[in-house]
This record gives sequence, C-alpha cells and structure tokens, in this order.
Amino acid sequence: MTAADRRSHRPSGQPRLSLIEVFPQPDRQQLSLSGKLIFAEAGEIWTDVSARIATLEKGDRIDFDMSRVDAIDGGTMALLVHLRSELAARGVRAEFAGAGADVQALIHLYRGDIRASRRVRQRAESTFSQLGRSTIHFFHELRGILGFLGNSVLAAVGLLREPKTGNWKQLAPTMERAGADAVPIVVLINFLVGFVMAFQGATQLKQFGANVYVADLVGLSVTRELGPLMTAIILCGRSGAAFAAELGSMSVSEEIDALRTMGFGPIRYLVLPRTLALMLVLPLLTLLGDLVGIIGGLVVGVTSLGLTVGGYLSETQKAVSMWDVFSGLIKSVIFAIAISVIACQQGMATTGGAEGVGRRTTASVVSTLFALIIIDAGFTVFFHAFHL
Repeated sequence: MTAADRRSHRPSGQPRLSLIEVFPQPDRQQLSLSGKLIFAEAGEIWTDVSARIATLEKGDRIDFDMSRVDAIDGGTMALLVHLRSELAARGVRAEFAGAGADVQALIHLYRGDIRASRRVRQRAESTFSQLGRSTIHFFHELRGILGFLGNSVLAAVGLLREPKTGNWKQLAPTMERAGADAVPIVVLINFLVGFVMAFQGATQLKQFGANVYVADLVGLSVTRELGPLMTAIILCGRSGAAFAAELGSMSVSEEIDALRTMGFGPIRYLVLPRTLALMLVLPLLTLLGDLVGIIGGLVVGVTSLGLTVGGYLSETQKAVSMWDVFSGLIKSVIFAIAISVIACQQGMATTGGAEGVGRRTTASVVSTLFALIIIDAGFTVFFHAFHL
C-alpha cells in the first residue's frame, strides 16, 4: 500500500497530525519531527522518514529533532528506534535530540538514547575453541551422571529399608515393554551376528581343515562378548531412548516438580523401577541372544562346512564353559544399570520443550553407547588380567 493509499484511508477533512522536515547543517543533517506522532499515521511517518534518509552514506550524521513533538506513542517510537538502528548498520550516526521530558522518557524506554553500534559480523568459532568447549561439556555431563548414580544408590538403600515406598506396580509393565517386546529384534540381530561371524571364519578355517572349530569361534565370541554387548545396544536404542523421552516430557511439563511437591522422590518413584526392570530382563535377553547366536553359527556350519548338528553342538559344549556364559550375564547386569541411569539422568535434565526432549534423547543414546563400550573394554581387561 502506498502513502497515497494510506492517506485515502484517513477520514475526509481530518488533517495529518505530524510534520516532518529536513534542515541541512554544515556537518550533519537535522530531521525535524513535530506535532503528534501516533500509530495511526505510523505508515506515513515510516515512508517519509525512510525517503529522507535514503541518500545518507557511511560517515554521515543526522539528528532526529524531537523538540517540537507534542506527543508520541510507543508504536511510533519503536519504528523510529528501528530506523536509527538501520542507519547505524549502514555506518550513519543518528541521535534523538531536543526531546522534552515526557518524550525523552519514552525514548529511554525503547533504548533510543543508547548509542547504536554497527552490527559486528560474528567470526566462526575456531577448532581449538570447539574442542575446549566440548571437553568442558563432556566433564560437566560426566559429573552430572556420576552424581545421579550416587543419588540413585542412596534412593535404592532407602527403598531397601522401606520397600512399601517403592513404585512396584510400574515394574511389570516396564519389564514387558523393555523385555518381551524386544524379543523379536534381539533374536534377529543375535542370529545374524552368529551367522555372519561363522561365515567370516569359515574361509580361514577351511584352509587348515579346522571346520569344526567354527563352533569354538562363535560360541566363545557370542557368550563372552557379542551376545551381552549387542543385546545391550539394542536395549539402549529401544528402552534407553524411551526412558529419556518419557522423563524428558515429564520434566518439561513440570510433572516431576509436581511429584516432588507431593512428597514423592522422583528417583525412587521413576528411576528405580526402570533400573530394576532392565536388570531383570537384560540377562534373560542375553541368554536368549547367546542361544540364537550359536544357532546362527550352526546354520553356517551345517550348510557350508559339512558339519553335523551333533558334532557342532558337541564342540560348542567342549569350548564354552559355564563361566563364559556367566561372565556375559555379569556384564549384562552392569550394562542394564548404565543404560537406565544415563537415560533417566538425561531425561530428568531436559529443558526447553520439545526440542530439548529430542536433544536429550539423542544425547542419552550416544552417551550410553560410549559407556557400554568403555565398560565392556574394562571387563575384558579385568578378565584377561586375572585369567578368567
């Protein structure tokens, strides 16, 4: 809409209440505003002022003379301050001058009396700065997780002293969601792990006529390492992400604060049932994963290496001891604690609405995967050092 169109919307016979004039000075220009600057005429004021300052260049100076302004409202003042900021971005110095007490108060309210500066182009953060910031953030998150783990231990001790205060009704549904519902994907992944590992070893074993030892390779690898680790990774992506998203949504909607207000400990009420559920279902899923992983190797042994079912199972029984299976179960319990604690800590630390929930859910999965690898490496070194 043009200025002429806007004037046509003013009732006939009603004169314009404001007047804008330009008075050139030796070292600057002076834009004089007078009358009543009201929002009903803001469009015309904007057009007039913009046209009069369009020719100003970098290094010029212009004063907005407000001495003859009878009244001005907030909307018009905001437009003038915005125009002043645009001039500053172009390198033109602009100031409000001569305003009366009432007008000056409004100028101050809209920060029109603060010296406007040119927008400084933000430089890209250097690689070392990013590394330093990421390192600090990592240790900050690590401190938060360790502190949350300590609080969880204290809450667990309190629950042992007062079992009636536990949220036991949540245990069975959580076990169903984290355990029973995860059976198909656990079976598929572990079967493929055993299947692929047997195929990878088959070529080398054939060269030495040691086909039967594929049972040793698959059985030991699956029970001691890959079965517990792959099952934990699956539950990290399923249950860990779900825990973080659930608690994150409760955090941003202030449901966790409501629990505290009603006297319920969030860790005892929300975290411990999830942790206990994972500690119960992850070893069972690991046993199932070990079984189907061995079956995956059996399929390759029978179809590609000319082994019999009895011979493969007999060799597996010789190679795999009870300790091999039990050591994997020990790992799975620790994995379950790590998944639950990290996911719940990230969920309860969520801020910032839906975006924060997504960010913390992603962080929980990444942090948990990192923790699982570190824990598994620690167990491997420990077992090797003590010849277990």
